[in-house]
Amino acid sequence: MDTPLAGRIGADTLKDFTARLFVAAGMRANDAATVADVLVWANLRGIDSHGALRIPAYLEYTRNGIMDPAAEPGVVRSMPAIALLDAKRSAGPVAMVRAVDEAVAMARTAGIGLITVTRTTHTGPIGYYALRAAEAGMIGIVLSTSTPNMAYFGTRKAGVSNAPLAIAVPTASHPPLVLDMASSIAANGKIKQAQDSNLPIPADWALDKNGRSTTDPAAVDVLLPLGGPKGSGLALMFECMTGILAGAPALERMVSGKEPRRHRQNAMAIAISIDAFGDPRTFRAETDALAAAIKALPRAAGADEILMPGERGARTEAERRRDGIPLPRGTWKRLGEAAARFNITMPEPI
Repeated sequence: MDTPLAGRIGADTLKDFTARLFVAAGMRANDAATVADVLVWANLRGIDSHGALRIPAYLEYTRNGIMDPAAEPGVVRSMPAIALLDAKRSAGPVAMVRAVDEAVAMARTAGIGLITVTRTTHTGPIGYYALRAAEAGMIGIVLSTSTPNMAYFGTRKAGVSNAPLAIAVPTASHPPLVLDMASSIAANGKIKQAQDSNLPIPADWALDKNGRSTTDPAAVDVLLPLGGPKGSGLALMFECMTGILAGAPALERMVSGKEPRRHRQNAMAIAISIDAFGDPRTFRAETDALAAAIKALPRAAGADEILMPGERGARTEAERRRDGIPLPRGTWKRLGEAAARFNITMPEPI
């Protein structure tokens, strides 16, 4: 029987292969390692829509000038707890790691750090950056916006982006709690993942170019918002908090036709110092107690277990570090084509 899965690849092998591809595309070695770490983390956590599947698109961005692989993000405006980071069209993961690290450093002295990021490219899995802040002992909040690709509630054409949100908090005896969600019913990467796996999508995920529901991932023209007006309302507010606030609005100009639709992203990274509010050990213990209380509640019919945000991802990471990362045939094929273009040996599946 045919299967959409091409095989599994070890995390370290995939990370090394990814870094070599980006170095070949003109990226500095340390930046390439950052991008590889972020993308492979997504695969390890089961967020395959934002992992290796994105590598060919990132390489295409460098080829057509959307991404500048040699750019160095820089702070252009700064106050004790606030800064504006110009990504200069660098790789999204490079800009976002810089942003969250700046936010954490600010929070250590000011109690909070808030960084807006302009002119970045695809940020990858934003849960990575929120978790990075949590692992530094902070509460991390990250959000981003991009090109219009999701319908505003009540419309049938793209008016907002499926802007994602991630929040991570440290705990005492468990992995940090990590909420990572798009404002659409399904992330755009899941559509691409379905294409690579030659699988249909649920009928409530997206519309085709005629504004009709579709189960064909290749026919998708616009995503649908999570919770109807709730998801599209969040996406609208995130654009106000990122692009418009930082003087780099994107949606209105593209939706109104003033500018052609092209890949653009803006973002925000926030780190909140727990120490500024009290004993961090108490916070961690109380977070553990809250999670335990929720997990002890009576389960709904059909629910085998009550999971905390990020718990499934942590389990998936442990399994995939042991057994390798599964890649669908379409992704494997496109990675092979990229490797051939740069004369890099494609790893063998395990």
